[in-house]
Amino acid sequence: MDPMMPPPVRRIALDRDPFIAPPKPIANGAAPTAVAARPRAVRAPAPIVRERMAVESVWLAYGENWVVRDVSLPVRQGEVLAMIGASGSGKTTLLRSLNRLTEVTAGAARAGRISLDGNDIHELEVNTLRRRVTMVFQQPNPFPMSIFDNVAYALAERPGRGGRRRRRSAKIESAVNDALQRAGLYDEVASDLDRSALRLSGGQQQRLCIARALAAEPEVLLLDEPCSALDPISTAIIEDLIVQLRESVAVVIVTHNLQQAFRVADHVAFMHLGELIEYGSSEQVFDRPKRDRTREYISGAFG
Repeated sequence: MDPMMPPPVRRIALDRDPFIAPPKPIANGAAPTAVAARPRAVRAPAPIVRERMAVESVWLAYGENWVVRDVSLPVRQGEVLAMIGASGSGKTTLLRSLNRLTEVTAGAARAGRISLDGNDIHELEVNTLRRRVTMVFQQPNPFPMSIFDNVAYALAERPGRGGRRRRRSAKIESAVNDALQRAGLYDEVASDLDRSALRLSGGQQQRLCIARALAAEPEVLLLDEPCSALDPISTAIIEDLIVQLRESVAVVIVTHNLQQAFRVADHVAFMHLGELIEYGSSEQVFDRPKRDRTREYISGAFG
């Protein structure tokens, strides 16, 4: 075939005329959004909704640059809170402030109050806080040890668990198995818990990190873009897991994926240039945004 010639046109024969679907009607004259046509998973409401953390007039800065400005919102057990917004909107900085990880950055400063069960988090010992408010990061970060020891590490670090020895007592084994089950990973790895965690797939590694976080029995679970490096199947598994976990732990997720936020979140906080533009239920923010800036972001006008 002459390399300068275009490829032949291939036509597909149909036994009927093609059907063109009519556009979906827009309810109440609302503007169409980027997620309007995507179904939201049907799930039973969590039996109890309880406020675990409160963010009150919080400002956060790196050096002289204020990256979060006067943000107030609740974090509740029984709900998933999704923080959305374009890159640089301050959502990850706000997430990291909930267990004081922003403090590890030189020049970080804070104003306002963040409380856990009514207590200012800056009055709590930092390691205790990070056991109660634990984070799973964007890239899976399993330790270079066995699956069992990855989860048992979190147990060994807790008071009364025998220090760093990670003995395979019946109590430790039960706690490891429980954490793996809660993370939806136990059935896949139960027959080989001595296998290196680094040999797991990316999705399995992320669920192992979630199991490690859950082993500490936290009150709040922070998820920073937990599915951004995963394939669609692994993403769907973790999204289902997030919805299930909200009954036993408050869940806060930062995501750039609007469809993901729509699928998993009970409440949504939209941030732009460090400010909280809108906070409300998932259905309200995505279907009936109150602010023009929210409507523009949801519809894909920027970000």
